[in-house]
Amino acid sequence: MTKHLNVYPAIIAAFFIFLSGCSSKDSKLEQTGEQMTYEVAQKYLRTSSWDAATETLELLEENYPFGTYAEQAQLELIYAYYRADEYDAAVASADRFIRLHPQHRNVDYAYYMRGVSAFQNDTSFYAIMPTDITKRDAGTARESFDYFTQLLERYPQSQYALDAQKRMTYLRNMLARYEIHVANYYFKRGAYIAAANRGRYVVEHLHQTPAVPDALAVMAQAYHMLGMQDLSESAAKVLIANYPDHPTLKKGEFNYRFGRDQKTSWVTYITLGLFKKQPHINFDTREQYNSFYQEQTDPQPPQ
Repeated sequence: MTKHLNVYPAIIAAFFIFLSGCSSKDSKLEQTGEQMTYEVAQKYLRTSSWDAATETLELLEENYPFGTYAEQAQLELIYAYYRADEYDAAVASADRFIRLHPQHRNVDYAYYMRGVSAFQNDTSFYAIMPTDITKRDAGTARESFDYFTQLLERYPQSQYALDAQKRMTYLRNMLARYEIHVANYYFKRGAYIAAANRGRYVVEHLHQTPAVPDALAVMAQAYHMLGMQDLSESAAKVLIANYPDHPTLKKGEFNYRFGRDQKTSWVTYITLGLFKKQPHINFDTREQYNSFYQEQTDPQPPQ
């Protein structure tokens, strides 16, 4: 009996050694599978095969959520979504990374790509069409601006800070021009208080943008039409002092008939006014003052 009892510890020990060996083998196989998947994803990224890259990185994240390459793959997935024009997915992926890894050494990249993707999501469709993007709703531009603001507030020394600042300048210019477009629309509707408020918003909150001269002109014109001549003259004086070559100025004075004092053309005479173009107030001096259309560079993949 004692002899048999002495055999059991040896068998049990051998069994655990066997299990340990199998576990080690499975771990190596799993690690090899993760590494191979990651290397395939890298190949797709290098060859700009963005759809294949996103699918492979999604597979890697699904099967190895806590693996060696998990966090880096999540960052690269943000970039791959962006390059695949899946901007909503890029924003969602960036949000998820920020939430899961708030202290990660490269979390600033997620903040940066969230801002880039949010803006690109709204402009990509219009990139191939002759459309003035400043005339569309500015909600997405404001969202993108807020994302970049968060990046600069949290990581002012980030390697992406400079590019984010340039993009914020672009967005500020676009938001200011959007306000002028809305003011021009209000002029057509006879909503002069609303037009004046749009101009004042640009002057007070979006100063140092190319739209400021038009914002002052909007205020001068709108207040004049409201009978608030003191406010109108005050805005006109600022415009004259700082932008003396603005087209609304005539011999150093603000022309309250700007856009409406058109000469009658021969076509109007011949057609008895049938095809006469109706004059309207419209302030848009982008060609004169513009630094609006700045070159935008593509973001780089995570390091």
